[in-house]
Amino acid sequence: MAKTLRRRKEEHLRWAVTPEASMRRPNGLERWELVHRALPEMNLEDVDTRVTFLGKSLQVPLIIASMTGGTAEATHINRNLARAAEAVGAAMAVGSQRIMLDDAAAAASFTVVRNTAPHIVLYGNLGAAQLNDGVGPADVQRACEVLGANGMFLHLNALQEAIQAEGNTDFSHLVDRIGAVVRAVPFPILVKEVGCGIDRDSARALAAAGVAAIDVSGAGGTSWARIEGLRATDPRRARMGAVFGEWGTPTAVALQDCRRALPAYPLIASGGIRNGLEAAKALALGANMVALAGPLLKAAQKSADEAIAALDTLTAELRVAMFVSGARDVASLTTRQLRRVRR
Repeated sequence: MAKTLRRRKEEHLRWAVTPEASMRRPNGLERWELVHRALPEMNLEDVDTRVTFLGKSLQVPLIIASMTGGTAEATHINRNLARAAEAVGAAMAVGSQRIMLDDAAAAASFTVVRNTAPHIVLYGNLGAAQLNDGVGPADVQRACEVLGANGMFLHLNALQEAIQAEGNTDFSHLVDRIGAVVRAVPFPILVKEVGCGIDRDSARALAAAGVAAIDVSGAGGTSWARIEGLRATDPRRARMGAVFGEWGTPTAVALQDCRRALPAYPLIASGGIRNGLEAAKALALGANMVALAGPLLKAAQKSADEAIAALDTLTAELRVAMFVSGARDVASLTTRQLRRVRR
């Protein structure tokens, strides 16, 4: 099992940074623009990007999204991402920890994060479908404790599992099982999609189950359906990867739907967000935090300095977007005027 998981993770990493893995469709944020404030009535240095999320203070409203773990390359990437998160004051989430439940030796590729970045807000990650495959609250708690995490993501990836040859497609009764985990553990449970978006009905059900926050993870970024099709040896699965490669709800639409359904609920926006201006738009549309993966993965494969530079650039872009729209702090972004772009 561990050998199979390790090979799959290596293949995922290899394909994730290729152009073939990216959706052709946009994330929906291009349809919105922040109104330019000619008189922002402040100095750029006055812009304050600090936030509090789930009781934890952060210097920026950014999460380095779940990416990888369980391989030698993943150790290198996670160490570099951890250094970037520590340097900038961002949060970080790791890739699926399922492999470390089966192979204790794989834990080092995850524990390197806390060892490298002792002060960051850190989230672990397991597949929600694994709750139907023998993983229980005790396993979730162990994964969190071994990582030294502040909470755990449970990810939803029904389409990916349906196309993946080794996929687990039993997604029945997951709301109840997620609720049972929430009640059993002493830390926050967050739920995320992996690039197809979360709909308002699912968001309401997750909130009712006690989930602490939801990452809408919409379409517009990496296509895990396409990745599974690319790594498939079965022609039918390869075809499905192409057929469903653009499937999902765009990030901006999923974010708006979930915000309307849950007006005061902690929401994270991710899915094809590639720069600080898009992050600002997502925050103005109702996100409490923004998560990014692709741009940071490519940087972290090179070095920690590249990862720090990429995160610094994103933060600088966010600050300028706030400045020229007159938002002194992140909370003020939600009161800035957004304009729908007519094309």
